[in-house]
Amino acid sequence: MVTGQSNKTGIIQFLDLSEGIPVVDVRSPSEFRTGHIPGAHNIPLFDDAERAEVGTRYKKEGSLNAILEGIKLSGPSMHLKLRAALEVAGEGKKLLVHCWRGGMRSEAMAWLFSLGGIETIVLEGGYKTYRRHVLDQLAEKRNMIILGGLTGSGKTHILKHIEGKGHQVIDLEGLANHKGSAFGSLGQSEQPSSEHFSNLLYERLRHIDPDRPVWLEDESRNIGMVFMPDEFYLNMQNSPAIILVMDIKTRLPRLLEEYSVYPPGLLLQSIMKISKRLGGDRTREAVDAVDRGDFATAIIITLQYYDKAYMYSLGKKPQELLQYINTDTDEVEVNAGRILEEAVRIRK
Repeated sequence: MVTGQSNKTGIIQFLDLSEGIPVVDVRSPSEFRTGHIPGAHNIPLFDDAERAEVGTRYKKEGSLNAILEGIKLSGPSMHLKLRAALEVAGEGKKLLVHCWRGGMRSEAMAWLFSLGGIETIVLEGGYKTYRRHVLDQLAEKRNMIILGGLTGSGKTHILKHIEGKGHQVIDLEGLANHKGSAFGSLGQSEQPSSEHFSNLLYERLRHIDPDRPVWLEDESRNIGMVFMPDEFYLNMQNSPAIILVMDIKTRLPRLLEEYSVYPPGLLLQSIMKISKRLGGDRTREAVDAVDRGDFATAIIITLQYYDKAYMYSLGKKPQELLQYINTDTDEVEVNAGRILEEAVRIRK
């Protein structure tokens, strides 16, 4: 049986070890929901109410009374926490453990886990150190190619095709659970916090070969309610971009197929999100079109707004970084081929 103090390690080794050893986050459930190391298991020392009580006791009465209160609150459920740890550890009987700062909570839980014969390694500096590492890494300049284009150009499908050809791709909208427009939440699960989105993004980036470009879709600073880290977004804006230009007529069938399956009420809610930008007359026209079941007209009205907004955003980018490809087809394979040819040319 392993007893006594746990081993400690820095963030780089901790993440390397996480490829083969389960990570246990012992912070409270609300802390975990806000953001955590992707793939980590939450076995909290305190639930949210208990954490608040211990924190209040610490501020009013000092650390010793806070510790005593913590033992009183967590003691009755210690057997459940150890049982959960044993299930997570499995036959390997090893766990990587962290709390917020790598202090009392992680040490207490590492001691508890050791009573079950589990070898533990604690992250020095805790989740706070992990977050600092994530933001530092996301701020670094990276080898990127940005795929842009008007709404409905099939960019996500093109990137999936490109990935299938062996290229490195990160689906930002997939990580954010949002397609980036007022209609982007339709059919999606709940969005992560901006904090956890950056954790998910870093998890993808740390498995990317830095000597090869990574493809990303052109996005606004926010994808729904998720905001990209500032430095990462700035690096995207200063990376070469290939812009696919496709007229409304060519884009319309894909958008009709994608959005007409949703109940009219949800479409109307999405339209109302941009009503101030559309203006009163255009909003009424779009709403009337949905009420009539004329989804094509409603889509065209909203596309005119999004097209104008996107072209304006392109005008603010460094123009020497932009390469435009005109296409008269929405065939994914054809457009992906043209885009890859252009990528070869701009990287020579």
